[in-house]
Amino acid sequence: MSALQGIKVVEFTSYVSGPYAGMLLGDFGAEIIKVEPPEAGDPFRRWGETSYNATFGSVNRNKKSVTLDLKSSEGKAHALRLMEEADVVIENLRSGALDRLGLGWDVVKERNPRLIYCSITGFGDSGPYADRPGYDTVGQAMGGLLSLLTDMNKPQPMGISLSDHLAGISACMGILAAINSRHLTGRGQRVSTSLLESTISFLAENAARYFEDGSTPGRATRTHIAQVFAFVAGDGKGFVIHLSSPKKFWMALLGVVGRLDFAEDPRFAERKKRIANYPALHEELSKIFATRDRDHWLDLLIKADVPAGPIHDLEGVFSDPQVKALDMVARVPHPAGKGEVSLIRNAVRMSETPPVIRSAAPQLGEHNDIILKK
Repeated sequence: MSALQGIKVVEFTSYVSGPYAGMLLGDFGAEIIKVEPPEAGDPFRRWGETSYNATFGSVNRNKKSVTLDLKSSEGKAHALRLMEEADVVIENLRSGALDRLGLGWDVVKERNPRLIYCSITGFGDSGPYADRPGYDTVGQAMGGLLSLLTDMNKPQPMGISLSDHLAGISACMGILAAINSRHLTGRGQRVSTSLLESTISFLAENAARYFEDGSTPGRATRTHIAQVFAFVAGDGKGFVIHLSSPKKFWMALLGVVGRLDFAEDPRFAERKKRIANYPALHEELSKIFATRDRDHWLDLLIKADVPAGPIHDLEGVFSDPQVKALDMVARVPHPAGKGEVSLIRNAVRMSETPPVIRSAAPQLGEHNDIILKK
């Protein structure tokens, strides 16, 4: 038994946000039918090897692939049938694209009143930017997230599609809420989110601070307040310390570095002073931590119960004993029969209906014969 057993999802999605929402639902047991254009399919398929593309595979496991030309009468007829039989439709095409094809919410809800129809756009359903193309980094930048992650005087884009993934998570939450609502009312509904809305919603802490005093938080604002530090040890390896607010962590840190005198230093004696004099404190600690290698310091910090950890690259992540103990990597058969592929498992654990990775991402049109010839 899976949590979403019996739920059928049809997705008209590409790249990250929509596919990620569908993948999450698939992990929980929903049947996911991915509709792709003939010939090339989702553009993400072309971001690597054609037999199995890791980029495409990372957000399209547990799915079935069918190919339809939505501009043809036959393709549109197949799409309408799939939508009539579905519990959920997910689309992240350009705003209004499915409406122009006669496959929008207003049309489909008349054919399937129990349908939950989820649209993910770049900037929302209305407003002056509604028709603009939306991609992840634009969402990060315009939603304020990038300003909290980069030096605004020398901005750098991020190495992960944060806004795309946030929109996918938001869409998944909305769909799950709508499924529960349908249990109560018997009616479906339209669910919508966007890269911009999902990104802004994620910034609640920093936004609350801005609303409170009008100051504009930057990348360093929370690091100072939360007393978060990053250091490079003598062997060139990075690590972090997160003191937060409990005094015990501050005092334990001073014991580790042999500077209990800092507890009486007027620059650092009180937490407010440590926040105000963060650069000076960071400089003092950096000198100390540069004298020994990372393992030395982390061993002492952890024994002293100071919240600390190494800055891992992915090789470090997957060799870490705690990550191994959590069994975060799943191995599933290669879709073309070429051994196995590795995927990250769902982060949620459930005692009765756990999420499961049943299959790797499908090959283009792999399920045409099964699904389209009913």
